[in-house]
Amino acid sequence: MSVWADVIGQESAVETLQRAVADPAAMTHAWLLTGPPGSGRSVAARAFAAALECPEGGCGHCRECRTAADATHADVTVLATEGLSIRVEQARDLVALAAHRPSVSPWRVIILEDADRLTERAADALLKALEEPVARTVWILCAPSLEDVIITIRSRSRHVRLRTPPPEAVAELLVRRDGIEPAMAMYAARAAQSHVGLARRLARDEGARIRRRDVIALAGQIRGVGHAVNAAADLAAIATEESSASSTERDAAEKARLLETLGADASARTQPPHVRSQVAALEREQKTRATRFARDVVDRSLVDLLSVYRDALVLHTGASIALVNQDMADHVQRLADVLGPEQLLLAMDAIGTARERIDANVPPLLALEAMAISLQLPR
Repeated sequence: MSVWADVIGQESAVETLQRAVADPAAMTHAWLLTGPPGSGRSVAARAFAAALECPEGGCGHCRECRTAADATHADVTVLATEGLSIRVEQARDLVALAAHRPSVSPWRVIILEDADRLTERAADALLKALEEPVARTVWILCAPSLEDVIITIRSRSRHVRLRTPPPEAVAELLVRRDGIEPAMAMYAARAAQSHVGLARRLARDEGARIRRRDVIALAGQIRGVGHAVNAAADLAAIATEESSASSTERDAAEKARLLETLGADASARTQPPHVRSQVAALEREQKTRATRFARDVVDRSLVDLLSVYRDALVLHTGASIALVNQDMADHVQRLADVLGPEQLLLAMDAIGTARERIDANVPPLLALEAMAISLQLPR
């Protein structure tokens, strides 16, 4: 199976990238893949890297293809930050790596999955490498949109835009790749609004489906300031709980591996200074990762909440558009009965504002409380 098999609903983008693999005249030293969350930017980037390294242009089954897709290939480097930003030190390390010729394959490929998280200094450090390209080194940057990347970087990269894949294509992928039942796959694809990663999680995790239903139910429960404050607290609590559940076991395993690598006794009450300093650095990284994960969970919850008001607006317009929340159509109808189109648009604006505020580092609970107060149902 070709390396492009999991890049779904992106025929035009795949054609452009395949042409670059086959034709040196269509190749360049830096690519910028943009697309909405869940469109498969990182999947397309890894598939492109595999195709560049594969002797057959992306057969999907050779060693080059497998290791490139898994980011274990000697000449393929992937930076997918789990923190709030990409630091200048990380960018400088990539720039230094880019100066080296590939060791075993035709290309040295560097994938930056979150180019929109580059700090200003990190972007400046990266810019030098793009201005003075090294032969046989390819940069693949990923970001939600062109506007999320500074103009000097995007002007030195070839842009390839990905789109949101249709739910049917996402469902087919879940059935084929993950063995999900077709009905569940279709529900998950529609509920996740074609976000492949979220759809997979919804299809496989009942807890995620329950939490999503709880979030959607909030749209019909906010009838006063007290309810609004409680709803905001519930959303924040869901994010904290999910972040804690995701990170506790992983953090402990990382700490154990670090102590083992340093030859330290994990059961000792005190550790040597050099061990303590590295453990402290790891804990700081874990805290940053947990903060980002919690914010991502909040944002995902807000996208789910937004979909309810969107569905209610669809009912008002009478448009022949499928509902995102078809499994909760009664709930959507009740909301449409209570709120008119103008009120629904104001509610959607309030949710969008909350997302922007959280992205700008406003404490999530404060942003959620302001949003929830704007979502009160008329008495």
